[in-house]
Amino acid sequence: MFSCNGCNRTFNSDSNLWKHLRTTTKPRCKQVYRDFLRNRFYPASNAQAAGPSEPAINFDSSSDGSSDSEQTSQYGISQPALAYSPGLPSQDDIPDPDNIQVDDDPLHVEFQEDIDSEEILPELFSDDSDSDSEFDEDSSADFDDSDSETEETNIIDDNNQVWEPPLEPLDPSVPNLPQAQPQADALASEHLTAGRQNVENQLRQPITVKTYTDHYPDSGAGAPDSDILEPNAFADYSAQITNSDTNPYAPFENKLNWDIARWAKLRGPGSTALNELLKIQDLQENLGLQFKNSRELNQIIDTNLPGRPQFHCKQVVIGKESFELYYRPILDCIRTLFGDANFVEHLLLAPERHYVDEDMTVRLYHDMHTGKWWWSTQKEIEKNGNKNVTVIPIIISTDKTQLTHFKGKVCYPVYLTIGNIPKEIRCKPSKQGQILLAYLPTTKMEHTDNKASRTRMHSNLFHTCLRFLLQPIIDPGKNGILMRSGDGVVRRCHPIFAIHVGDYPEQCLACCVKKSRCPSCRVKKDKLGDWIAECVSNPSLYDLGQILKVMDDPDHPKWPKRCEALGIKPVYEPYWKDLPYCDPFLSTPPDILHQLFQGVLKHVIGWLRTAYGDAEIDARCRRLPPNCHIHFFPKGITMLTNVTGREHADIARIILGIIIDLPLKNKSTRAPPEIVRAVRGLLDFMYLAQYPVHSDETLKHMMNALQQFHENKHIFIDLGIRFDFDINKLHYALHYRLLIERFGTTDNYNTEHTEQLHIPLAKDAFEATNGRNELPQMTLWIERKEKILDHEKYISWRIKGKPSLVSIIPVKIAIPPALQMTKFPSKKRVSFQSLIKSYNASEFVHALTHYIYQCRNPDLNYVQIEAEIAGITLPFSAVAVYHKAKFWLGDKQVHRLQSDEIDVIHAYPARLDSNQKVIAAARYDTVLINNGQSEYVGVQGYRIAQVKVIFSLSKKVV
Repeated sequence: MFSCNGCNRTFNSDSNLWKHLRTTTKPRCKQVYRDFLRNRFYPASNAQAAGPSEPAINFDSSSDGSSDSEQTSQYGISQPALAYSPGLPSQDDIPDPDNIQVDDDPLHVEFQEDIDSEEILPELFSDDSDSDSEFDEDSSADFDDSDSETEETNIIDDNNQVWEPPLEPLDPSVPNLPQAQPQADALASEHLTAGRQNVENQLRQPITVKTYTDHYPDSGAGAPDSDILEPNAFADYSAQITNSDTNPYAPFENKLNWDIARWAKLRGPGSTALNELLKIQDLQENLGLQFKNSRELNQIIDTNLPGRPQFHCKQVVIGKESFELYYRPILDCIRTLFGDANFVEHLLLAPERHYVDEDMTVRLYHDMHTGKWWWSTQKEIEKNGNKNVTVIPIIISTDKTQLTHFKGKVCYPVYLTIGNIPKEIRCKPSKQGQILLAYLPTTKMEHTDNKASRTRMHSNLFHTCLRFLLQPIIDPGKNGILMRSGDGVVRRCHPIFAIHVGDYPEQCLACCVKKSRCPSCRVKKDKLGDWIAECVSNPSLYDLGQILKVMDDPDHPKWPKRCEALGIKPVYEPYWKDLPYCDPFLSTPPDILHQLFQGVLKHVIGWLRTAYGDAEIDARCRRLPPNCHIHFFPKGITMLTNVTGREHADIARIILGIIIDLPLKNKSTRAPPEIVRAVRGLLDFMYLAQYPVHSDETLKHMMNALQQFHENKHIFIDLGIRFDFDINKLHYALHYRLLIERFGTTDNYNTEHTEQLHIPLAKDAFEATNGRNELPQMTLWIERKEKILDHEKYISWRIKGKPSLVSIIPVKIAIPPALQMTKFPSKKRVSFQSLIKSYNASEFVHALTHYIYQCRNPDLNYVQIEAEIAGITLPFSAVAVYHKAKFWLGDKQVHRLQSDEIDVIHAYPARLDSNQKVIAAARYDTVLINNGQSEYVGVQGYRIAQVKVIFSLSKKVV
């Protein structure tokens, strides 16, 4: 048993005794705790002052309180209790009292009997029995009840001015602050500054992971074809502009003409509005503009500015009906991307294998050049006798998009990019890492009444157009073609078709398979919902060689049936038929947006609505408190229509917490745990599939999560919610590991990026037209916009003095600061009493004291600091308060493209009106903080980390 000499209470464990001493409000118990801490670390200096006294804490292992084997130490506590108490320092950690002077401690304050308990010993635990207990008779005689209550007081200096917390480190000249020796004070200030800087650096430094690279064995991979250098991209651009040597803004006469032209084409309201603006009397003459209307401005751009390849129009005839195809020559587009001066420093020219360990056993996958496809393709090209091979992986994206809501106009853009550009560049529309290759014809084939005929004509039209677009890369893919990068280096490049990005219908259309089948493997339709281990690493793929033989003989009388026997649709001349080193059934990568968020998760939400009911799910959504990075659905989630991928991602964050312990619909019994396990397995798979960097281990965890779903999915059949799981998008998840290992992580080819391209390259272009015969107007508008953007980069290069291309306009993503604070606090001065009463920050004073002392004494451990601050009172009673803090969710080392955003932490009390009614509820977001080190663990370690972050957020040191 354990007993306290302050109140003579007994406890069954020492942890309860420590809890009592730290949270009690009884003066005698507080004094026992302070005496113990003081005697624990300064026994010699306090021996005479303390005098003979009874043990502060008695320990007895027997029920009657007697113990012969244990002896009480000189500090008033038994040795077994010391040995058992967690976190107490050893004898070697106790500071030498002979080397410690009171004056040397800038925060030292003599122990006082009337120190407020809430200022010195804030509650760390909730113990109503201790905090509400009454004083005994002896304690009430020595202490007044009013002294035990916290009062809001102000520190008044000699000039009767209210003291406020300083904005700079502690200054010994501040009134009511204990003076220190100059040398000791300078040292303490240095410790304070260093301690704060260390905390801030920990918050801003990324976690570095050492990787090991296995380079391609042939040094000719990605090497220049010759030692001859051609003019770099900007020099070649300058040569095409008249008077560019003397005027960096040419063909515009000066900066004003250029700025107005840029505004008109990138930010302007339109040609008509520009014409009306320039018609204002004397406006054009007073500004000295070289163009009087939009027609003259367009003429300057069209005739004097070089740009990206121009669009051409091609007539395509299918079923005796002609359609218009607007396109750019693909080789010119590849040259434009490969030769862009902004990508010179970042081009990926050779395949690599990255590993986590030095033994190179655990492989890493991120950018496309770390996948297996590039390495194997490089080998295949070199087997044919090619040297100095530079592979250019061709990535195309196709996706229809609506141009209007009511008139039903659509367009069918085809986007092109290359795998040599890193994913964090090519997946950002503002970096212009992708180029619009073509607008495919869109038609409903209304002249054909037969539905099957219309479907075949749509397929043939799609493949005919793509075959025409990709045919120019067939021979260069086999034999190579000379291309110049932005720095003027010429390489022998082999453009190889690698990836076709699209949603599930686009994948089936590209692979010539029916929509009820998998576009990658020949699994049977009734087996799509099964866990097939072979599909994870070694799926039963389509026989490409046999398919090509059948495709070469379309005049065979049984040609449609032969195609059906191979699992494909009868399509004349598929676009991938003659492409070298191309396997179309392994060129359709995972699609996070449509397959997971808009596909699998949409099914899961429907199953849960059937199992639990809409009313309870919506009610739980409304009960969720607002929190950091959590979208609040005030009306629930079952009423949403046309749910976007972003909204599905918000639902995925909360759906698991909503269904836990939720009874089934119309039943009072608890739902089977298999439902939660199945949902958790799918959610784990979804989030693991979005990793920007994968290793062999994370890929294993990802597939284990998917397997967990398959092991528990039977519960939906048992409850009558589903009869089978033959869902194509769910089956395709089995191929994720194979395709990630082949092409890199999923953010290399997610359709979320192409959806973003629809806005500048389709919707905005259509808005600039008159709505009639829109495609020629759209292509011309895009050409002019691209010319302005390219000229802007050239002008920036000229103004900087024509620097080397290694140091030109940076294209890396600008890393925002980890923390962003407002310039001024939300409240300039909030008293400690208000923090405890309104903000419920009962530990703030203690945490603040601990933090200040730790910054000044970084060598002391937690228990030593607690002993030192036991008698310290802060020389102020109010602090500035911030009600929100912005922080970046991304990773400084690896850019997670789906989560590169700024989020906000909120912390504010309830707002009341004049009648004391709540007009805005209090909000305190929960945040898990990783301060970069694990010196302390458990509650203490978390509290120290929390205090560090709070005071680094405030941008002030008290």
